[in-house]
Amino acid sequence: SYGNHTSRFAYYGSIGGNRTDAALEPSIPTPIHDTASGFSTFHSLVFNASPHDQLRFVTSARNDHFQVPNELAKQSAGLRDTENERDIFSAFTWLHSLGTSATLTVSPFLHFNQAHYTASPDDPVVTNSDRGSNYYGGSAALNYTRPRYSFRFGGEGFFQRENDLFSAFDNGAATSIVHARALAYGSNSAGYVEAQAHPFEWLNLTAGLRASRFSGAIDEHATDPRIGGSMTIPKLRWVLHAYYGHYYQPPPLFTVADPLSSAAQLSGVGFLPLHGERDIQREFGITIPIRNWTISGTRFQTSARNYFDHDALGESNVFLPLTIAAARIRGYEALVRSPELLHARVHLSYSHQYIEGRGGVSGGLTDFSPADNSFFFLDHDQRDTLSFGAEGGTTKTWASFAVRYGSGFVDGDGPAHLPSHVTADISLGHQLTRAVALKLTATNISDNRFLIDRSNTFGGTHYTLPRRISLQVRYTFLGEKQK
Repeated sequence: SYGNHTSRFAYYGSIGGNRTDAALEPSIPTPIHDTASGFSTFHSLVFNASPHDQLRFVTSARNDHFQVPNELAKQSAGLRDTENERDIFSAFTWLHSLGTSATLTVSPFLHFNQAHYTASPDDPVVTNSDRGSNYYGGSAALNYTRPRYSFRFGGEGFFQRENDLFSAFDNGAATSIVHARALAYGSNSAGYVEAQAHPFEWLNLTAGLRASRFSGAIDEHATDPRIGGSMTIPKLRWVLHAYYGHYYQPPPLFTVADPLSSAAQLSGVGFLPLHGERDIQREFGITIPIRNWTISGTRFQTSARNYFDHDALGESNVFLPLTIAAARIRGYEALVRSPELLHARVHLSYSHQYIEGRGGVSGGLTDFSPADNSFFFLDHDQRDTLSFGAEGGTTKTWASFAVRYGSGFVDGDGPAHLPSHVTADISLGHQLTRAVALKLTATNISDNRFLIDRSNTFGGTHYTLPRRISLQVRYTFLGEKQK
């Protein structure tokens, strides 16, 4: 990384690279064929054109290569599937101050994203999925701030062009099952208004309204209200907080190219149109300070229609989006935080929750099974989660430690759950000189390899990653004055 500034101009940039032998969650306890590598850049320019105008330009690019984890039989047969991903983003921002209380922000952007899955040429069915999307859009917002209240008005939107290629070749019959390329166009736009008020020292209120419109294979719109607040009880200093809000998440432009639908039916599956996810979130809780300690508890629930998930097409490892008719996530969590004790702070958190779906697949990849209106557990349902951690140190040496317990994720179709598990992570750092710093990080230090899930829909079995250790060496180039 590098950077510098004057009174009117500043710049910053970074270049990074990485490689690991344990990247994606494998389907067996010990990862096989699980290497990943990546390269990334980031650059930022800031220019104060006048006392009331600031111009900003940000750009980033990233390229990643993943090996798809194998099982022993596939590895012995010489099968090697890979995934390549690329992301490029650029944004320009004009920030203009309107007096001392208001600011106007206008920001156009360009974004490109690509994911290319390539199967081994020796697979029984050689699948190739190459999805690339271009986004052209922008946002604008007007902020007005006063000591006890603030308002924000704005809008954002983008136009999307998606170019998808999907092919499947049957090695046994030496024939192409499908080779389809499809172009899709769509747009998403939203306008919103937000307000915050602090009428009394003990009361904070927030409210907002967001209107969204999606246009693609289907046209949808949503109007989502949101309201929340917190109240401090005098003398006790207990804080009560509550929130209620609606959210809309637009769908992908399409699941797959149309010609693939007939090919998928050979496996007894097909595709339904995708609709946007609509959520209702409710939350309330309390925070209690006790002699510089903090204890908090929260009750939450999310209800969803057309809940987004994903599934694999047969044994291809090509994951396609789908929606479940309804879902609900509910539970409560508690957190305890300590003050500084012997140059360290500790925390303890606990969560008890349910993650359930209801009804059949309402969009995307489906086998057209009859819908059951009773609730069932989704893949990552886990009843109890507990985490204990500590962090602290001096100006030159620091450390952190965390232990996590999980009661076990749902096993297949449920209702039984997998066995419980415990993992621990540790991180140590030391400033050797003004220019050189070292950091050692170890995750899953006990090398506990447990089963995360056995998918209760089409497929997908994943184990946690094994113990991983990384060493970071940081060197800072000091200027003459710093030396």
